[in-house]
Amino acid sequence: MARKVAFRRKRQNRLGMALVSFVVLMLMAVILFKSRELKMKQAEYQQKEATLQAQIDEEHERTSRLTDYEKYTKTDKFVEEIAKEKLGLLYENEILFRSDLNK
Repeated sequence: MARKVAFRRKRQNRLGMALVSFVVLMLMAVILFKSRELKMKQAEYQQKEATLQAQIDEEHERTSRLTDYEKYTKTDKFVEEIAKEKLGLLYENEILFRSDLNK
């Protein structure tokens, strides 16, 4: 009778160990799957970050160009160019030659 009890306990112990091992393996599988998913998201976010950083750099460059253009518009050279191009004004000693090819 003692042998039967010992055999049952040994059998139950093996069954319990098998169940615990199965649960641990399932947890490891879930963790591996989720870690792969997280790595993919991380790569996607790094790509978005690089894209946004490029846009920020472009906007900084655009801002500097606009600042330079604003400074240029306050110069006399800009005023002279606008007067010549848009208004057709000239200095007193200048002569304007036009060709008929542009008509």
